[in-house]
Amino acid sequence: MISAREALQRLREGNLRFASGQSSDIPTSPSRRRELAAGQEPFAIILGCSDSRVPAEIVFDQGLGDLFVIRVAGNIVAPSQIGSVEFAAERFGTRLVVVLGHSRCGAIEATLEELQRTTESQSRNLYSIVDRIRPSVEGLLATELRHDRDALVRHAARANVRSSVNQLRHGSEILEQLVRSDGLLVVGAEYSLESGVVDFFDGVPERG
Repeated sequence: MISAREALQRLREGNLRFASGQSSDIPTSPSRRRELAAGQEPFAIILGCSDSRVPAEIVFDQGLGDLFVIRVAGNIVAPSQIGSVEFAAERFGTRLVVVLGHSRCGAIEATLEELQRTTESQSRNLYSIVDRIRPSVEGLLATELRHDRDALVRHAARANVRSSVNQLRHGSEILEQLVRSDGLLVVGAEYSLESGVVDFFDGVPERG
């Protein structure tokens, strides 16, 4: 299995191809499917948003068996997401975890709307997502950002990514141990719906 740094570089290169309109001809042949039927070795774990405009494999120009992808509205971290990351990191030896948020995230917007104006029609299940995003963004409403909705949403999306990264780094003994002694790297990133570019902005090691 490749190192976290190598995996991160592979994702960067793939995203550059995608954003520039030069995506690869990804192999999806019957022989590739048969090869993967015997086992998988994903080189990165992606915890991303369910938004239909942010499919991780396409955004990073990767193919079958390359990424272990967990998608949930708002790229939130709940026990099932932590368990999924633990599973892939332990079972497959994958050493890079990316929390992938994105611009104009509907879950972020819904949370901010809920904090500013209680929505009585919010279902209990949807509110469980809002409730997990709330702690990372509610402090922003006490700043000048509350007067600029677009800026508020942008900052809230990144704050939510940072919160999810922190929960993965410090909310699991298994992941903590892998970070300390086995090269696991957990980073935060944001995908721009407008440009197609992924910005890795949290926990990223200096290039060297």
